[in-house]
This record gives sequence, C-alpha cells and structure tokens, in this order.
Amino acid sequence: MRDVLYLDRIEQAETLLKPQRIEVLRQLAEPRTCNEVAERLGQSPQRVYYHVKRLVDAGLVEQVAERKVRAIHEGIYQATARSYWLSPRLVGRLGGDRHSQDATSLDYLLDLTEEVHADVGALDRDQELPSIGIAGHLRIPPEERQQFLDDLQTMLQALFTRYGGAEGDAFKLALACYPKGERPHD
Repeated sequence: MRDVLYLDRIEQAETLLKPQRIEVLRQLAEPRTCNEVAERLGQSPQRVYYHVKRLVDAGLVEQVAERKVRAIHEGIYQATARSYWLSPRLVGRLGGDRHSQDATSLDYLLDLTEEVHADVGALDRDQELPSIGIAGHLRIPPEERQQFLDDLQTMLQALFTRYGGAEGDAFKLALACYPKGERPHD
C-alpha cells in the first residue's frame, strides 16, 4: 500500500467523491471482503460490491487475495493508498492560466503550491527519501518587511550559489511566505 495516491484524472475524482464510496474506502484500509465491509456499514453486500468494483476500476482499491467460502470465491480488497490527494489541476484556474513571474504575487504562490503538491504526490514512497519540511510563524513590523525580504533573498541566493552545481542529487527548494489569518483555534 502506498502512502499517497495523487489523483489527477477527473474519472478517479468522480469515482472517489461519493460519500458512500469514501466510507467503503475507509473500511478497506485493512484487507476485507465486501461482506465484512457491508456488515460494518450496515449495507447490503451487493451495494458494497458495486462501490468496490468502481473503486477497483479507478485504481483506488485492489483485490489482494481471494478465499473460497462454500463453493463461492470471495475477493479480499484493500485500498491502494493510505491517503488520496486531489490535484488542484482537476479544476484548473478559471479564466485561463495566469502563471505569474512576480514572486511576490498571489498567483505565483498558487502556482508554486500546485507544483509542490504534484511533486510530492509523485514521489516514490517505497524508499526513504531525504527531505525536510519546516514551518514557522514570524511577526514582521511593516517598516521591516522589505529588510526581511532582502535578508531572505540573500540567504537563499547563497544556498543556490553554493549548491547549484551540476553534480549530486537534484533537490527542489520551495519557500512560501504569506500573511497568516488569525483563526480561533491557533
């Protein structure tokens, strides 16, 4: 079972985004038969099988085994991933692509976020990957914003200069800095 399955086809999203199928998929985090899932959900086995079949056809569930019960072969199914990510590109940008080159624009931040989302979703999770994620909160007075941006650019440019050669493993560094809205649970 993969950690993440990145869904970038509309057919997969359509198959997944039905409340009944999401419940069936949750039950298939562990290998189970349609009868076992039906019993847990209080549904008929035929109804569950219908949803499992659609999930299998979309590559979201797979048959992992089969057992014989009273002359009937019963499939044992399991979700193909622990997590399913929907690509933002399934809907795309309404009003056309805006691919902004202005690193301080919201459009650029949205493009970067979509790119990181796709890159992380495509990583091979069957091996240990050297990666890091860091998040933090800063408070910058308005009069110091430009100095902060200048310092950040200088620091990152030094890293790009030092490690930007043609040899070694390729990594991508993406940094997003945006105003954080205050939420009651923060």
